[in-house]
Amino acid sequence: MGLKRRNKVSAEFSMSSLTDIIFLLLIFFMLTANFVQIKPFALPESDSKTVAATSIVIQVDEKGKYFLNNTPIRIRSLERALRKELRDVEDRSKVTITIVAQKDVAFDYVTKIIVIAGKLRVNAILATQPKS
Repeated sequence: MGLKRRNKVSAEFSMSSLTDIIFLLLIFFMLTANFVQIKPFALPESDSKTVAATSIVIQVDEKGKYFLNNTPIRIRSLERALRKELRDVEDRSKVTITIVAQKDVAFDYVTKIIVIAGKLRVNAILATQPKS
């Protein structure tokens, strides 16, 4: 009487394919991430150590020119452009507009952005540099 051997199923899991997938995902997210580039100029100083997540960057120079994510824009069309960017966002309370204004910029320019952020119900913060 011939007995057949039973083949045991291997319970091992190959991690090589998983590491390949994770590596590809890492490359994908690095390439698609928004890199915030702020023009080099003097920012107001602050004692604050808080670092907030940045969703949208609006820059204001001393002449009153506005830049939305490094693209020049007029203040009249800023609200419309922000609404367009926020169209697909479900929870606007998690969106943060970072206002980058030079040290000598009139506060009226910054106030206009804060009013727009209030209308859109998003957070607005002012970018500062640490006190030296």
